[in-house]
Amino acid sequence: MTVSPLNLVVLDMAGTTVADGGLVEEAFAAAARALDTEPDERMLAHVRATMGESKISVFRHLFGDETRARRANSAFEEAYGKLVAGGRIAPVPGAADAIAELAAQGRTVVLTTGFARVTQDAILDALGWRDLVALTLCPADTDGGRGRPHPDMVLAALLRTGAADAVQDVAVAGDTTYDMLSGVRAGARVVAGVLTGAHGADALREAGATHVLGSVAELPGLLARVDA
Repeated sequence: MTVSPLNLVVLDMAGTTVADGGLVEEAFAAAARALDTEPDERMLAHVRATMGESKISVFRHLFGDETRARRANSAFEEAYGKLVAGGRIAPVPGAADAIAELAAQGRTVVLTTGFARVTQDAILDALGWRDLVALTLCPADTDGGRGRPHPDMVLAALLRTGAADAVQDVAVAGDTTYDMLSGVRAGARVVAGVLTGAHGADALREAGATHVLGSVAELPGLLARVDA
C-alpha cells in the first residue's frame, strides 16, 4: 500500500521553535500579582504542568471565576509582551532553517501557540517571522476557541490550508505533553516531542510522542525518513 507524504507540519512556538528562557513563569508571576496574589509553588507547578495549554484555561483553573481569569490573562499578555519587546526571546537554534527545509521538501508549515493572538503577533514581529510560514494559529482561531490538549488547532490547520488529504498526512511537533496529546487526538501520523522546552523525554512519550528529538532542527530529516 502506498502511503501519502506528510504534507502538513504543525509546529508549536514557545519551547519548540522559539526560546523564551522561562518567560511564561515570569509573566505568570506578574499576572498573579496584578490580582493581589503572590504566586506560590502550587500555582507555578500547575503552570509548568500545563505548558502548551491555552493560557486563559490555566487562569480559569487557578483563579476560579471568569472575571478574575480574564484580568489575569490580560495582565499576562501585557507582561509577556513587554518581555518580548525587551529582546528576551530568540529562535531555537536551527528552527528557521528547519522550517525553510520543510517548505523546500514541499510541506506546508503552520505555527501554533497557546498564547492569545496579540502575544503571538508580538513574538512573530520580534523575530521577523510574519512571512515565515503559510499560517499561524492561536486558540481563538478555532471554532470553539479551544487550545491544547484539544485537537482543534491541528484540525484547523488542516482545514484552513487544505495541505493534506487526511489527518494521517499531518506531522505535529512540540515540547509539552499537551502538544503531544493534541497531535494524538487529531490523528496525526507523526507526533514528535522536542527537548528544548518544558517537558522531558519520558513525559513526552507517556503523552503519546511517536518520536523524541533533540530539537526541531532534526524534524526535516525525520519526516524525510518517514516518507521514504
